Amino acid sequence: MASTGRPAPRPLTQHKVDALGRRAAVAASHPAITLEGARVLAGGGNAVDATLAMASVGWMVLPGQCGIGGDVFALVREPDGRVWTVNGSGFGPDGGTPEFFREQGLSTLPLQGALSVTVPGAPAALARLGRHATRPLADLWRTGIGLARDGFACTAKTRADIAEHQRSLAADEGARAVFLPHGRLPEVGEPLVQADLADFLERLAGDPLSFYDGAFASRALTHLTAHGAPFSGREWELGRDVDEEPAISQAYGSGVLHQTPLPTPGWMMLQQAAICDGRLADEPLLGPEAVHWLAEAARAAFTDRYAECAADNDGWRRCLGPDRIRAARDRIAEGRRDHLPLQGVRVAGDTTSTVCVDEEGRAVSFIHSLAFTFGARLSVPGTGVMLNNRLGRGAYLVEGHPNEVQPRRKPLHTLNAWVLDDGQDGLRAVGNCPGGDGQVQWNMQVLSHLADHALSPQEAVSLPRFTVFPGSDANVVGQPEELRCEPGLDPDTLATLQRWGHRVVEVPAQVGGPGGSAMAVDVDHPHGSLRAGADPRMEGVALAL
Repeated sequence: MASTGRPAPRPLTQHKVDALGRRAAVAASHPAITLEGARVLAGGGNAVDATLAMASVGWMVLPGQCGIGGDVFALVREPDGRVWTVNGSGFGPDGGTPEFFREQGLSTLPLQGALSVTVPGAPAALARLGRHATRPLADLWRTGIGLARDGFACTAKTRADIAEHQRSLAADEGARAVFLPHGRLPEVGEPLVQADLADFLERLAGDPLSFYDGAFASRALTHLTAHGAPFSGREWELGRDVDEEPAISQAYGSGVLHQTPLPTPGWMMLQQAAICDGRLADEPLLGPEAVHWLAEAARAAFTDRYAECAADNDGWRRCLGPDRIRAARDRIAEGRRDHLPLQGVRVAGDTTSTVCVDEEGRAVSFIHSLAFTFGARLSVPGTGVMLNNRLGRGAYLVEGHPNEVQPRRKPLHTLNAWVLDDGQDGLRAVGNCPGGDGQVQWNMQVLSHLADHALSPQEAVSLPRFTVFPGSDANVVGQPEELRCEPGLDPDTLATLQRWGHRVVEVPAQVGGPGGSAMAVDVDHPHGSLRAGADPRMEGVALAL
């Protein structure tokens, strides 16, 4: 790394250090989630077991961020080097044509209510992951179900989420009963009981695919269609069909970066990696050149995403072509900033994730979400299941656009997960970071800190981050370009970026907010120990055995 007289970037906290272990490691955004993963690993479970157990605890302790009515993506690297993914996302309603929505007087898709919902992909994805578990879901979900039945302590984060969306939660009978006990905001530490959800999950654990037919699907469809959503039922039946898919990959430095395929934006991280490859290792950590290259690579990816990509086309392959990468590198090197104007863009989102490496060397990066906080703010009566608002969040109502809402077209996602290895049998690092359109940017920043500057996971996730705005989400139109920077970057760096044409906007550290909660585990060569880090922006922790 080049040496300069600039002060080093200041991490958000000096108190957290890497969790170190020889056998296994895990990190998540809430202590109870991490503890459950460590408990399963210590008891001999593998990384898939731990991930499935952590998911169920996450539904209880971070109910605004995730749930069985949402979506799931997972990337798994096996000890033999095979990397595969699971895509747990669903379709919108069969009757959800652009014309249908425009006939409702809409110019953009609604962000809550029945018209914002896609078929939840989480149950099918978890069922597929469960084929690689060593224990049944009924065992792995026991802690989560117990928390639902007995009540979990409401955190400051959850209370703030409920307060922000109190009016819409109060309008839904199921949500009101759980999150507004006795018709009021819960206190921090007050138990929130989800008895209906506990009963539902106990039944579902025996056959997660029963989510898509039978009594639950009938109840969900009746409720959604009564609220105007034109579901036929066939799109729910198709929700059962989740297969394992190979990861998409791209060289970075001396390693290989693996990512989740469409409908995720995993290719966008690969494109940024290709653009920045070889440009950052010799630059000062978070100096002006490094920030400029990372920011402009992100802008190029968002421009390409908006212009060319949908969940069912090959536009992403063109975006990774050598000519496209070369043109972007030349443009950034020459300082030109001629991006296409974007429509419908935002960074905010609410998601949570886990990373895990087991004793055999199996690594799982797992991310799940209801889209926005509490999703559609609509529950399925009598079940406790909160539904997602992924259709409103991810699809466009822009005529002729590749990502225009259509029946049997999944909306584009912000969720993604990554692994870095040596291209053979050596794991190097695994990570992820929630946070809407910030995800692919912050994942790339953490990757660069690990791979280009040899930082440890805790150092990498604790450093200040920056975010290009707008991205390419569907719900804010025509915002001017900004480079949003957390505290801790060198003032000279910010001034230089301003001179180079970036509209720098200093923002508070995104503690507990939409600034993500990055997680990472790496292998400390040459010792072979595992190191794990959890983002100080949330209350998560990392543990290692």
